[in-house]
Amino acid sequence: MKRTALAAAALLLAATPAAAGPEVADLGWMAGAWVQEADGVTTRETWLTPLGGAMGGVGQTSRPDGKTSFDFMSITTEAAGLTFTARIEGQAPTPFVLKTGRAGEAVFENLAHDFPQRIIYRQCGEDLCGRIEGVMDGQVQGFDWRYRRVR
Repeated sequence: MKRTALAAAALLLAATPAAAGPEVADLGWMAGAWVQEADGVTTRETWLTPLGGAMGGVGQTSRPDGKTSFDFMSITTEAAGLTFTARIEGQAPTPFVLKTGRAGEAVFENLAHDFPQRIIYRQCGEDLCGRIEGVMDGQVQGFDWRYRRVR
């Protein structure tokens, strides 16, 4: 009788779907065109609305000396979980896996990367807050952005 009950419990567990993790669609609050202007530097970031389980993004930073840089980003579902992949000129694509997924916040992490080790997005009222952080020269460093939506 015990074996029958154990077998039934095992069948029930096998038939129960695993708790679903966060999906790319849960990050739809990041979608839109965003800008921050500070000290003569304009930083823009644009995220496409989730489609087909993926989001694409591009960042542009323009400095007073005329130098402009671009970053290309994506968020996809990978075996490790939701993954933010940064594609920066002259570097190999770098993946960061979602570590927390509270509503209105996404913390992506790659502890093997030199800097940053974490990329964080958060809803800040109607704004989008961004932060990169990690250890640089033996000390924890971080850089913050507060983007306002471009209308």
